[in-house]
Amino acid sequence: MNEAETRAEIIDPALTAAGWGVVPNSRILREHNITLGRLQGAGKRANADIADYVLVYRGHKLAIIEAKRTSLPETEGLAQAKRYSTKLQLRIAISTNGLQIYQADLSTGAEGHIDAYPTPEALWAITFADANTWRDRFADIPYEDKGGQWQPRYYQDIAIDRVLESIAHTKRRILLTLATGTGKTAIAFQIAWKLFHSRWNLSAEPTRRPRILFLADRNILASQAYNAFSAFAEDARVRIDPEEIRKKGRAPKNASIFFTIFQTFMTGKDQDGHPTPYFGEYPTDFFDLIIIDECHRGGARDESSWRGILNYFSPAVQLGLTATPKRAINTDTYAYFGDPVYIYSLKDGINDGFLTPFKLRQIATTIDEYTYTSDDTVEEGEVEAGRRYVEKDFNRTIEIPERERYRVKLLLENINQREKTLVFCANQAHALLVRDTINQMKSNPHPDYCVRVTANDGAAGDQFLSTFQDNEKTIPTILTTSQKLSTGVDALNVRNIVLLRPVASMIEFKQIIGRGTRLFDGKDYFTVYDFVKAYEHFSDPEWDGEPLEPEALPAPRPPVDEVPAPEQPDDERPDQNPRRRVKITLADGKTRTIQHMIATTFWDPSGRPMSAAEFITKLFGALPDLFRDEDELRALWGVPQTRATLLANLADRGFSLEALHAIERAIDAENSDIFDVLAYIAFARAPLTRQTRVATTRASILSAYPEKLQTFLDFVLDQYIKQGVQELDNDNLVPLLNLKYQNTTDATNTLGDPTQIRQTFINFQQHLYQTP
Repeated sequence: MNEAETRAEIIDPALTAAGWGVVPNSRILREHNITLGRLQGAGKRANADIADYVLVYRGHKLAIIEAKRTSLPETEGLAQAKRYSTKLQLRIAISTNGLQIYQADLSTGAEGHIDAYPTPEALWAITFADANTWRDRFADIPYEDKGGQWQPRYYQDIAIDRVLESIAHTKRRILLTLATGTGKTAIAFQIAWKLFHSRWNLSAEPTRRPRILFLADRNILASQAYNAFSAFAEDARVRIDPEEIRKKGRAPKNASIFFTIFQTFMTGKDQDGHPTPYFGEYPTDFFDLIIIDECHRGGARDESSWRGILNYFSPAVQLGLTATPKRAINTDTYAYFGDPVYIYSLKDGINDGFLTPFKLRQIATTIDEYTYTSDDTVEEGEVEAGRRYVEKDFNRTIEIPERERYRVKLLLENINQREKTLVFCANQAHALLVRDTINQMKSNPHPDYCVRVTANDGAAGDQFLSTFQDNEKTIPTILTTSQKLSTGVDALNVRNIVLLRPVASMIEFKQIIGRGTRLFDGKDYFTVYDFVKAYEHFSDPEWDGEPLEPEALPAPRPPVDEVPAPEQPDDERPDQNPRRRVKITLADGKTRTIQHMIATTFWDPSGRPMSAAEFITKLFGALPDLFRDEDELRALWGVPQTRATLLANLADRGFSLEALHAIERAIDAENSDIFDVLAYIAFARAPLTRQTRVATTRASILSAYPEKLQTFLDFVLDQYIKQGVQELDNDNLVPLLNLKYQNTTDATNTLGDPTQIRQTFINFQQHLYQTP
């Protein structure tokens, strides 16, 4: 039988006999799309991950079955079943040819033939060995699928399940880390839906519905969430608004789902006019669940006044939503909530086809730096003679209208002016200047072709944003902003992201990139137009995106003292007293000679928009800080622990292993060692192949040890030649022993004392890297 016949005539009846599709709440998903397949341009996608069968019981996916025709071995599809089960974080993977069934338990590692497919009840018992009343109650509540219009993506399903499982086990602080554009609000809604309808609350008894607070730091995020929760009855939802509180004289309590921003909760006055935060009007145990959107943006910081809200409502389960992995600048968030119960990265989203890939164009001009000369005219303010103004100064300390007109002209020449575009500017005044300049140069005659959306634009700006988000409408086409649109704005058809201001924070950089990642019909990619060297964030080890067909201009990294300081968001408060800045009119000759460069560069396989040559240039400047000379490099590299420290220090400076391997390829040193890459850059020493290094040192290394240890070291050297320096890491000793001797017991029986084995493994490496 072919595969289709095998499924229809053998597998399907056997699954029915096991109760699938017969037992209440059991389902079989056939040819189930796990992913969509990465977008590849021209409307094409890479192959999607499609499982032959997914077994579902009580709303939980429990197992994958991969089927092959009867003439193939029953385990032919096992690797695929395991891969899909791992992706869906399922315990059971099954492979079959219809005639025999082979099952693998990915949790215990046990696998082997089984006589019949497991029943729904049996799979449930395997997956959830510990009984839990709340898990059962949650399982009885189906998703709100909007009349069949909404189905969870696999990672959303996992995220919802992990949070509910944590709540079922009385965990009080929970964190989800999911890339921008992956639907965190939809996940939060489904969690709230199940809790609400199962009547979960902190009393642990289903005596009442829970009270849930959705807490954000921007009005637009709270409003979007309020609208996203519209499936709840109107009287179940309430938007906590300071004006309404002042009118009614009290904070609203007669609802189930509450939406507000930190700033509203922190305001308020008592009858005597003394500051009294509104959140104090609620009992400390009023809320059962608090969902903190973009939780990295301040609420979890010990020194933050917002932390007082979280502490006040400490009895509540608190769920933090963030798009950013753990970094030095947000460790407080992770310390407060703990490790994420689930992580789904931007790279995962792009590769799975749930997020849109992007291209990047790096644009540099001859006036990206400026020093005043007497032929220029100072229109306002007082210029500092001899000062070199750099990117962080423009449109904050100094304004040169000709420069902005030139950059806008470049932008309009390079984009499709019919495509929806977001332009990020230095501040609200700069966003106004850019808006006006675009409208002066645009080809579209509509007066609202380009509009500004900042706090100063008030309700009119919010209306422009709402219209922009409507995919059926083409006007406005371009929005200029400063901070307001950098996070949480759902606009599916954004085709261009323009950076006219520095982005100092990797967190904000990811959020800005996320404005373009939403899927939309006919949208194969979006383009980032980078005027400010923000592309350097791609070399950060925490970056996990993977751009397409890069078009970028290599540019020198700015000196440390020119890296922009972090900015405070200015778009949630009107700019009533804009700072006075220097305004310069360039001499006519200078205006006419402004030039620019837009060039294409190499992207290495890790997705970094850097050429190998640029990596080498960057690395050359950093190496002297890490070792003084070639002898010190050899000494550091020859000891596993100090080698690991050196690699970590390199990674901290943006030179990850991926970057170093890219340089290996650039200098034709793929069969060499990363040591040779460093020595080549720092000391112009020609790389040795690993085979040559071993051939040169093998005899002297082996002669220093007894015969049995010689045999093991000879094996290690061969693995080093085949695989590279990672074979010599401390953590790889046990795997090497197992590979050579099957297990560590046999290894120690053959080689002797484990301490001596480890010391030998460490010591011989110094001789491997001695001067040839």
